[in-house]
Amino acid sequence: MDIIFLLIPIAIILVSFAIWAFFYSVNSGQFEDLESPAHSILFEDDDHLIPDDLKDKAKDKNSDEHKPE
Repeated sequence: MDIIFLLIPIAIILVSFAIWAFFYSVNSGQFEDLESPAHSILFEDDDHLIPDDLKDKAKDKNSDEHKPE
């Protein structure tokens, strides 16, 4: 029975912290735009990650394939 006197305040503190964290994230704009991150994965914006020499090789390869003989 003594453990309940310890567990109830701990549970109340944890629930209070969870509620505070939820309202903090809502007020800071965490849930403002839920659509854009889902759509942003569809756009190619990783060109800056490809080294320049590999870009040049890919351009040369593509230009060779499309040349009429």
